[in-house]
Amino acid sequence: MSRKAKVITCEEGVRKELERISRSQTEETRLVRRSRIILGCLNGQRIMDICAELGEHADVIIKWRGRFEKFGIPGLCDAPRSGKPVTYDGQWRQRVLGKLGEPPPDGLARWDGPTLARVLETSEDAVQRLLKKEGIQLARMRTWCISTDPEFAPKAADIVGLYLNPPQNAVVISVDEKPSIQALSRRTGVVKTSNGKIVSAVKSTYRRNGTRNLFAALETATGIIHGRTTATKKRTDFLAFMDDLLKELPCTESTNYHVILDNYCIHKRCDAWLAAHPNVTFHYTPTSASWLNLVEVWFGIMSRKVLRGASFEDTEALAGALGAYINAYNKTAEPFVWKKREVRGTQIKDTLANLRG
Repeated sequence: MSRKAKVITCEEGVRKELERISRSQTEETRLVRRSRIILGCLNGQRIMDICAELGEHADVIIKWRGRFEKFGIPGLCDAPRSGKPVTYDGQWRQRVLGKLGEPPPDGLARWDGPTLARVLETSEDAVQRLLKKEGIQLARMRTWCISTDPEFAPKAADIVGLYLNPPQNAVVISVDEKPSIQALSRRTGVVKTSNGKIVSAVKSTYRRNGTRNLFAALETATGIIHGRTTATKKRTDFLAFMDDLLKELPCTESTNYHVILDNYCIHKRCDAWLAAHPNVTFHYTPTSASWLNLVEVWFGIMSRKVLRGASFEDTEALAGALGAYINAYNKTAEPFVWKKREVRGTQIKDTLANLRG
């Protein structure tokens, strides 16, 4: 006659925790199986039925039932075992992290995992596991640009205010230029790599066919882009672009235009042009803060979509591709949502120890 599981009981809260563990996708597999064993015992199932359902031996069912009766849920964890002494303990961890605070050897610019392991005469795999656990990524690097403009706060507030709360009956425009775009001609196509992947291919040699400059204006409310390519990037080119832009933008007798610009020289000393256009106001970003200009986001998108890996036989082909992309982009254009994380100079630390402290 098959044996019946010994009747055991527990509090409702303990049962609910067992049920949670038994359904978990993140708990250890062995803990999930042991929880299911105990739930079977709590439900009064026969030992043979639990064995058949979970694929366990009867002695295993009896063992974990007894551990649960004596210790509760903590009893379902493995008991401490004797074994090889710990090699990579807390003292070893401090050695590795402490070494990162010292200058790297051999004229290296930074530490890496293999170098750390060699200097400390320890396991490279162990070092890599520790770095991963501590969230330390020695190869990755972040760059940033912090403005030292003494009027940064009011200038930035003025521009962000135009994005978030533009004046009534006003058009806010973000304007900039991408200078000296090269018309490179080179062979392009696709190749099959040694691992069977098919990837884009660009020949390393190329021919230069001249350059073009792209003036671009972003309507912040709609995301529409206005562009013009030129052979030069003089102030006269910029003002000619602004003249054409005003003809294309929505206009009424009372419309005002707020133009966001960086501090490039051709954007300055435009007093005569501004006097002739009293409904236009220039707003300059703080120095070293051109990232406040939203059209820079579009330039990044355009560069990836049009220029990266492309081939142009002449500057006319380059200008044609830029114009075609702007026309296609405007068909589905949407405004960018202003979102910028604050970066402070005090975030940088000289050593890992300072950061972790």
